[in-house]
Amino acid sequence: MQQGIISITDATFDDEVLTRGGVVLLDFWAEWCRPCKMLAPILSDIADDYQGALRVAKINADDNQASAERYAVRGLPTLLLFVDGVERERLVGSISKTRLAAVIDNYLEA
Repeated sequence: MQQGIISITDATFDDEVLTRGGVVLLDFWAEWCRPCKMLAPILSDIADDYQGALRVAKINADDNQASAERYAVRGLPTLLLFVDGVERERLVGSISKTRLAAVIDNYLEA
């Protein structure tokens, strides 16, 4: 796992994402997913840029199917932005760092 990014599982999902509070950017990904691999350095940059204001987490959709089903993840990568345990944004597919930062900024400035 990249530095500054936490790994989530079905077992740790509620504690790490829903009950801890704050802003969490969660990446549903899979090992075979080429766009997921292309997104990885962007997420690493976001984790560095927003350190202390945002938690970045990844969950392998293949290994944690209960969470993927719970949030109706149909394509990868899927990014979910949670604010105090509530899903506020959903982004599916490739995304630029600029667009992702703009989405995050909307919630950090609120």
